[in-house]
Amino acid sequence: MIILAGLGNPGPKYQNNRHNIGFMAADVIADRWRFGPERAKFQSIVRDGEVEGHKVMLMKPQTYMNESGRAVGEAARFFKLAPADIVIFHDEIDLAPGRFRMKTGGGAAGQNGIRSLIAHLGADFRRARLGIGHPGEPQLVMPHVLGDFHKAEYPWRDALLNACADVLPFLLSGQDERYQGEVLRLAPAPKFSPRQAAQNGE
Repeated sequence: MIILAGLGNPGPKYQNNRHNIGFMAADVIADRWRFGPERAKFQSIVRDGEVEGHKVMLMKPQTYMNESGRAVGEAARFFKLAPADIVIFHDEIDLAPGRFRMKTGGGAAGQNGIRSLIAHLGADFRRARLGIGHPGEPQLVMPHVLGDFHKAEYPWRDALLNACADVLPFLLSGQDERYQGEVLRLAPAPKFSPRQAAQNGE
C-alpha cells in the first residue's frame, strides 16, 4: 500500500487557490488511473486504486492545510506504513511556477502543512513539490498562495498535473529521480525574464 496525499483546504472558497494544487494533483491522478469513487475516511476524502500492480490510496485531508498531519498520520498508523510509503503533493513557493522537485526528508521551510506532517510522521516521507513561484515580498506570500490561479497560469499548471499523473508508475516503484525527470520532460516549466526569475526564486 502506498499513500498519495494531496494537500489543500476543503470547500469551494479554496478550490482554485494555488495552495490547493496538491488537491488538484490527487484529482488528476485518480481520474487518469480510474480510481474508485470518493469516500470519507481518515478525516479525508479518499479514493482507492491500483496502478501497474501497486495498491494506492489517494487522500485529500479535510482538516485544513495546517492540520494535514492528523489525517495522514491516522492512515499511516492504520496501515502500519513506513515514511517511504507516503508521498505528499504540495505547493512550493521556493520553486518557480511549473517547476517540479522530488525530495525526501528535510524541514518544513515555512509550509505549515508539511510542518504538521513532520509532527505526525517524522520528516522522512517523500515530497512532490509543485512550484507556484514566490510573489517577491514576504507580506505578499499569504495572498499569493491563497489567491486563485490566473487563466494565464492554466497551461503550465495543467501540463504539470497531467505529467505527474501520466508517469506515476515511476513514483510508485520508488524511482523518484526518474519520476522527476519524466515530469519535467513532459511539462517543461515556462520561461521567465531574469527579473521574473529572480522574483520566483530561481
